[in-house]
This record gives sequence, C-alpha cells and structure tokens, in this order.
Amino acid sequence: QMSKSTGNFLTLTQAVDKFSADGMRLALADAGDTVEDANFVEAMADAGILRLYTWVEWVKEMIANRDSLRSGPASTFNDRVFASEMNAGIMKTDQNYEK
Repeated sequence: QMSKSTGNFLTLTQAVDKFSADGMRLALADAGDTVEDANFVEAMADAGILRLYTWVEWVKEMIANRDSLRSGPASTFNDRVFASEMNAGIMKTDQNYEK
C-alpha cells in the first residue's frame, strides 16, 4: 500500500517510471473497487505488468500460428455456447444503458 503518512509515497512520474502507464492504470482501477478508502497496492501493479506481458506473448503466439487455427463455420456446441454468452452480455449491457 502507498501512504504519505508512512513515508511510502511515489509521485505519478515515479510510479509510471516504476510500473509503466498500463501497470498504473490496472493498479489504480483495482484500488477503488469497494466503498473503503482506495489504496494503491504495489503488488497489484507488479501483477498487472505480468498479466500484460503474458497477454502480449499470447497475442504474438496467436498471430504467428494464425494459419494453423481452425476456420470455417462456427457450428460446434462450444461455438454456440460462446455466441449465446456474448449475446447475453450484449443484452445486459444494452439494458444497463437504456435506463
């Protein structure tokens, strides 16, 4: 946790230099998810950087193996379940924004 009163304080520039802008975005987004006071936790920033790195590596792998991925109609059971879940999510989002 970061607290000015305990001497554990970083400026925004220092924090971005240490964790990257994206690492900071993830940690700050996580810091205020409840009704309690928002606390910046350095472990969350570190974990966010690792998640970003893992995601980028996965994207690179998918791009490199693009030709070996399945193609054709999306007609398997898993395809139908995925489409159904996506449509349900879209409907929930639309309902929230119509209010």
